[in-house]
Amino acid sequence: MIETITSPIGFSSLLVFFAVGAIGSLLLQKDDKLANIWNNFFAILGSLSGIIFSVLVIITGHNLAFNFGSSSFSLLSFSFNIDMLSAFFIFAISLIALFCSVFGIGYIKHFYKKYNIGVLGFFYNLLIGSMILVVTASNGIFFLIAWEIMSVSSYFLVVYDSDERKNIKAGFLYLVMTYIGTSFIVFSFLLIYKYTNSFDFSVIKSNMALIPSSVKNIIFIFGIIGFGTKTGIIPFHIWLPAAHPAAPSHVSALMSGVMIKTGIYMLLRMALDILQPIPVWWGMVIIIIGSVSALLGVLYALTEHDIKKLLAYHSIENIGIILLGLGSAMVFFSLNMVPLALLSLIASLFHTLNHAVFKSLLFLSAGSVINEVHTKNMEEYGGLIKYMPQTAMFFLIGSMAISALPPFNGFFSEWLTFQSLFQGIAQLQSYSQMVFMLAAGSLAFTGGLALACFVKAFGAIFLARPRSEEVTQAKESDTFMRIGMGALALLSILFGLLSGYITILLEKVGRGFSIFNNSSSSVFISSHQVFNINNGFSSVAPFAIFIGIILTILLVIWIIKYNVNKNQKITISKTWDCGTALSPRMEITATGFTRSIILIFRGILKPSIQHDVEYHDAESRYLPKSRAVTLGVENVYNYYFYQPINKIINGLSLRIKNIQTGNINIYISYIFIALIISLFLIL
Repeated sequence: MIETITSPIGFSSLLVFFAVGAIGSLLLQKDDKLANIWNNFFAILGSLSGIIFSVLVIITGHNLAFNFGSSSFSLLSFSFNIDMLSAFFIFAISLIALFCSVFGIGYIKHFYKKYNIGVLGFFYNLLIGSMILVVTASNGIFFLIAWEIMSVSSYFLVVYDSDERKNIKAGFLYLVMTYIGTSFIVFSFLLIYKYTNSFDFSVIKSNMALIPSSVKNIIFIFGIIGFGTKTGIIPFHIWLPAAHPAAPSHVSALMSGVMIKTGIYMLLRMALDILQPIPVWWGMVIIIIGSVSALLGVLYALTEHDIKKLLAYHSIENIGIILLGLGSAMVFFSLNMVPLALLSLIASLFHTLNHAVFKSLLFLSAGSVINEVHTKNMEEYGGLIKYMPQTAMFFLIGSMAISALPPFNGFFSEWLTFQSLFQGIAQLQSYSQMVFMLAAGSLAFTGGLALACFVKAFGAIFLARPRSEEVTQAKESDTFMRIGMGALALLSILFGLLSGYITILLEKVGRGFSIFNNSSSSVFISSHQVFNINNGFSSVAPFAIFIGIILTILLVIWIIKYNVNKNQKITISKTWDCGTALSPRMEITATGFTRSIILIFRGILKPSIQHDVEYHDAESRYLPKSRAVTLGVENVYNYYFYQPINKIINGLSLRIKNIQTGNINIYISYIFIALIISLFLIL
């Protein structure tokens, strides 16, 4: 039975579920309800199959390499290689797709009679299937085809809510950035082909010695830009805060939770598998990019009022944390410190999985709120905990997990990342030690700011008094939506409590790389699930922390109930308000909460403050009718990076347009010359 599931037949079966879901949705597009049930039902079946398949591959250690059919194009092969790393990413994709699909059954109802549900189901299933193809493809051209299907299907999902003009604009920006990234990936594959005569990853790996070091460095830089654009590293992140809020919320969860991780997958594959051996500076560059992305991502999240944009910026932050683990692994391995490299890789993989879980939970919770209040602006929320208590609880769990508070999952993966960096500080020398110290400081700073940001978000959304009429009309979400959110909230707790077992499995995934086959371990898990790093360097006990927190809460409740409030007469009355009626205007807003932090970092964020005052009398300036303060943040990336590039391209275009003659023979000559040059460069 296990052999059948982990065979090419088992793998192709799960892809068939998504294909049937996609095609069936289109055929049933005239019936909204049926199309919704069909597309999510097959997405759930495919996801369940993916989870079972990947878990069995990881447990049995059974790698799978096979071809589907043959291609008349000699360079293209529909070849798959499903090793431990691929199985891990299939698991992450399937897990998030499963709960997003359950959530989608209830969430999609508000699109009935407004948009085509069949089209949504088609691209949704196509996106999930293409992501699985991306992490299993074993041929460069086949990989690019799957990559393009993933990008195009996600583009149509971003612009699905086409009534909003800004969604179309966000989709266009996403498409442009995607193709810029893809062009760099294509260049890197062409360079590899030039020296190895193959697009097959296994052949490329065995012929890596044929590629000169200088060319490998160029391939690495192109890879960072190409795959980094998809993951959203700074400064190639500009599409992410625009596209994620535009997509339907269960799609945003899928994109932010796992789609951007396909870039992480390829960075892992190239750095630790295909391009080995690598120089130390590659890892240093990844650590620096991770530190900058983590810190700036959370700073920009603090400035946001749009709940989905805030979450999108936190994706940039968490990608930075994942890169800290990956970069550390690359540095340690290059310096022949293999056990520490394996520890860092485990940290990176664990945070990849954890971020997928809690970020999807937060996006689904945000979608649940937006569905009721019909705005993404947090300043118009307030008091929703009374109307949507379960959604508030799920959002709170997600907030604590992303803020790395114990005993939730985010804490343990960040703790492992810290241990990797501390090991670097303790064992490395000179400039390497400095880079690790700065990275650890950046991670610590990021954690504090993330906590502040989610205190702001939860307070502004769920606490205090309603700040709009829509809030008072809100009600708890559909059952399917609550099941989707509740399951991810439960996983956020379980992945924390069971982090010891998960670490053991992730170590097995890490050993799937040939470079770690014979490595000893730096992580030891005792029978009581206590983590020990490097024989006593540091340790942490998830269950002890959990029990300690529970006992502390019970103790505080007991002290308050039986000691503080003992013999006290409790009188409940209206809140004392100095004779003035309480109103939402007396509450601290999301902007007000973060204003001090933004001003501290004004050198980076370049905030602007705009005061708008309306007076009762145009001639008198003593009695203002209303005052409004708008705190804005300048887009420094546009100003210092993209606008100069835009000017250069425009200038070049004006010069080049002089060759436009209107003669078709001349144009054919241009094409012919371009082809000759391209062939010459490739061959």
